[in-house]
Amino acid sequence: MTLNLKPVDENVVAFMDLGTNSVRLLLVRLYPNHSYATLTQQKEVIRLGEGEFADQYLQPEAMDRAVLVCSKFAGLSRSYGAKEIVAVATSAVRDAKNRKDFLRRLRHEAGIDMRVISGREEARLIYLGIASAVHLGDKQAAFIDIGGGSTEIIAGDQQQYQFLGSLNLGAVRLTTMFFLPEETAAVLPERYALLQRFIRNASVRTLQEMKKHRIDHAFGSSGTVENLTDIAARALHNRPRQRDDTLTHDDLKQVIDMLCARTLEERRNIPGINPERADIIIAGAAILDTLMQDLKIKQVRVISEHGLREGMLVDYLSRGEHAELFKGTSVRERSVLQLGRACGFDEAHARHIAQLALEMFDSSKKIGLHALGDRERELLEYSALLHDIGSFLSYNNHHLHTSYLIRNAELLGFDEAEISMMAVTSLFHRKGMPTKKNEEYAALDKPSRQTVRMLSTFLRIAEGLDRSHNGVITHAKLRALDKTKVRLEVQAKGDCQLELWGVEDRLKAFEKVFDREVEVKLKDSSERKK
Repeated sequence: MTLNLKPVDENVVAFMDLGTNSVRLLLVRLYPNHSYATLTQQKEVIRLGEGEFADQYLQPEAMDRAVLVCSKFAGLSRSYGAKEIVAVATSAVRDAKNRKDFLRRLRHEAGIDMRVISGREEARLIYLGIASAVHLGDKQAAFIDIGGGSTEIIAGDQQQYQFLGSLNLGAVRLTTMFFLPEETAAVLPERYALLQRFIRNASVRTLQEMKKHRIDHAFGSSGTVENLTDIAARALHNRPRQRDDTLTHDDLKQVIDMLCARTLEERRNIPGINPERADIIIAGAAILDTLMQDLKIKQVRVISEHGLREGMLVDYLSRGEHAELFKGTSVRERSVLQLGRACGFDEAHARHIAQLALEMFDSSKKIGLHALGDRERELLEYSALLHDIGSFLSYNNHHLHTSYLIRNAELLGFDEAEISMMAVTSLFHRKGMPTKKNEEYAALDKPSRQTVRMLSTFLRIAEGLDRSHNGVITHAKLRALDKTKVRLEVQAKGDCQLELWGVEDRLKAFEKVFDREVEVKLKDSSERKK
């Protein structure tokens, strides 16, 4: 789906990451309301570091490939109207003795001023890219990115990193060091042990620093980790890799045994493998295996399409006029606001609906109508913020469009179950009540269905209380009258007859879900029984 938002002062920016194995492009359009839309993402394998690490010289053929692809990406960016190309080069260029000549070629032939960044700066940007895509709460994590020439490993929480590490260990670099170009045989256990011993010796100080920090979770963002997870899913479990899947250390060891036991040609036919990685995958797997073993990491969660390149975008946005999107907000809230603003939602109305829904959630919990917790409260808030975004496509049946958009927008920081619950909660903010006749609702497990029935009821009533979108009803709270009856007390700042009429039918849903009669009272006014 293409978002057709074209304000006069929109801005298109390109982000390019030139790595040892591949070059990646992210092209985004920035909008005045601090949202952005991804126009395209591109990736080309160029093997820039091929043959470099023996004498630290970029090879002519590799440079030709890189310049050609970078030129193509630059032309694509400018065709979209990009006035700025933010480009960084990492390990292969960082270590090359002839990097000045290569950077000069990029400037003259591709029109790109490529900035070479340090290993620690690369780690910082990777942290920003991954941390912007996951929900950590009060947990701490290890962030791992295994590139072609280096491996970045970071310790941090949701808001800040505690340690940035960069190792001169990468899948291409180690393959060049430990395997001859024409070598295609299976890898003997002794050879693999030698490879691991080298990795462990090279990373000893970094691992000592990492061990000083608590690690509750571990995330991997590189093509190496993704492909190893693909292999584990297909070859071991006979299923495709799922969104934000995990790779256990036990599965990784089985995958490594499988890879090492096969020749290069046989390796290319393993289910799930990217044939282009067959020659370097064992070296990359050995790095991950060693890190997980020494840091006692039992599993790594795979974060697709969120690493250095996306970190560049986060860094760019957080420094400029779009920094408002990042101030005091969580990953989840940023992702929700980004989607809402990209769909041109009525933000004032959405926030007001969220406030009213949360007031009813909190007050009904206080009188014992439910025992839902902070997680469910947060899902209600985000469902309320997004409940009308389907109007972006069409007002008619916009609740259906809203549900579709929430499911397919790849909201960051949420798992699939949470996304499904928000989609269904928003779906039932109007018209029919949740029933198993609806496939989306029926697909939820029983506890989630019960939660959605309650959350959608609060959202349904809140929407009725702001029928005019003018915020006339300022507060809405529930109070217990006896064991069979509750009162919905509302406050208003003007004539609210339209809102009181609008909420009348919606109270039937409340009575059905909570098994309580409801009466409405306009505070400081006459009581109205419904």
